[in-house]
Amino acid sequence: MSQQNGSAPRIVTGVDGSPSSLAALRWAVRQAGLTGGTVDAVIAWQYPTSIGGFGLAPLAIPDGGFEEIAEKTIAEAISTAVDPGSDVHVSTLVQEGNSAEVLLNAAAGADLLVVGSRGHGGFAGALLGSVSQHCVQHAPCPVVVIRGSETG
Repeated sequence: MSQQNGSAPRIVTGVDGSPSSLAALRWAVRQAGLTGGTVDAVIAWQYPTSIGGFGLAPLAIPDGGFEEIAEKTIAEAISTAVDPGSDVHVSTLVQEGNSAEVLLNAAAGADLLVVGSRGHGGFAGALLGSVSQHCVQHAPCPVVVIRGSETG
């Protein structure tokens, strides 16, 4: 893995709490440990479209809102997937927006983007989810897609 501008390699990984995203986070941290790199764990959130008034009934917004849920999800993923004794620096980015676009923007200038094969959407038999497929096709850096186990 090349180091841009003489700095430590930067690995961006998408996190949504799914088994494959936890596997991707673990892989990214191991890779960063081998290369002296850092990891940016990224989670995106969006308001459901039915909040805009197109649904039949108002959607209840969870206590604390969607951003707080995303913050809790990424914190839990890091505590689950990253060894507390690891020397790898893991930073977090919680951002509103389309998951694929948030990941691609975060990957600008990165050495590697790591994503799970599929998250909490789509149908279970898909080899790649829509976010991972979009990232593979449009990322500004190399992409690794990690397939997680069904049991976690």
